Amino acid sequence: PTPQSIAGYATDDMFSTDDVNPVETMMGADGTLSGGYTPYPTKLNVTLQADSASNDIFDNWVAAQKAAREHYIANATISLPGIGKKFVLTRGFLTSAAPMAGAKKTLGPKKFQITFESCDASPI
Repeated sequence: PTPQSIAGYATDDMFSTDDVNPVETMMGADGTLSGGYTPYPTKLNVTLQADSASNDIFDNWVAAQKAAREHYIANATISLPGIGKKFVLTRGFLTSAAPMAGAKKTLGPKKFQITFESCDASPI
């Protein structure tokens, strides 16, 4: 219930969203294309360095859900001052989490994915 700041992002991959499909289309037998708006989720991908203290936020989220055998919902706000926008993401579920960092020459980053019900942009 308490807002958390995320820090310690991976060097070349901080966060991103997957493309969304806001319209579904289908071609009729006569060659006429029809389309309509459909609600869609927004998937936020977060990549953190192996030594980021923010890994604990996600690890604790996974552990709490496992212990309770329940899901917990989160909201997020991302501010991007360089373009003068903020993004408000609501009703998110942690849908993917790396249980540990990959061990190579150095420890690799950990990836997490939160699937949100909505993502809305507005000026900062």
